[in-house]
Amino acid sequence: MKSQFPTRFGMTLAVTGGVVLGLCALAFRAQADQWNKKTVLTVDQPIQVQDTYLEPGTYVFKLLDSSSNRNIVQIYNSDENHLINTIMAIPNYRLQPTGNTRFAFYETPPGTARAMHAWFYPGDNFGQEFRYPKQLHQLEIAQVTPAPVVTRPPEPPPPPIVTQPAQPEPAPAPQATAPEQPKQEEPVVIAQNTPPPAPAAPEPEPQPAQLPQTATPYPFLGLLGLISLAGYALLRIKSMT
Repeated sequence: MKSQFPTRFGMTLAVTGGVVLGLCALAFRAQADQWNKKTVLTVDQPIQVQDTYLEPGTYVFKLLDSSSNRNIVQIYNSDENHLINTIMAIPNYRLQPTGNTRFAFYETPPGTARAMHAWFYPGDNFGQEFRYPKQLHQLEIAQVTPAPVVTRPPEPPPPPIVTQPAQPEPAPAPQATAPEQPKQEEPVVIAQNTPPPAPAAPEPEPQPAQLPQTATPYPFLGLLGLISLAGYALLRIKSMT
């Protein structure tokens, strides 16, 4: 009869080795998840993570395998065979850590995708915060704080319109007519056959008493002077002969 001790020992050793390998695999998986913060997120409505738009579905969030920067988030599809985007986040701190994963979202206007604000891994005080433009923060404040309602005082009713009865138009005053003046009869001219009187003869112009003197005595005096000169010349000639 053969001894079954080696066979049982071999089976026990194989089972023990399998359990140890399983525990090592689980410990390695736990350490890996603790290092890269692997988290599976399933959403039933569209969300946005900074400039990344995610349709409803399942996604895997991880931290980049980097010891210098622990705020680089990678987003994969559910099978982890496609990298959707790599996002640079900033550290965020919470006072009381929880035992499960927590995602915080901003309040956005109705009809728009919800914006992820922060992501905390179970048991961690520090998480990842996703930055957005200031406009998104203003939208969040507008959703939380309702705008004051400005009420205007009621406008006074318009004054009633008083309609006066139409007054009859006064009858036109009769125009004063000037009294008619009697027409003056024009004198009647009666034609006569008597000839008109003959025109009177012109009166003769009066003759002047003395004819006007038209000649002057200067030519006569000149002639006497010439005669005197001629006589003086003759006498002179004779005295010289």
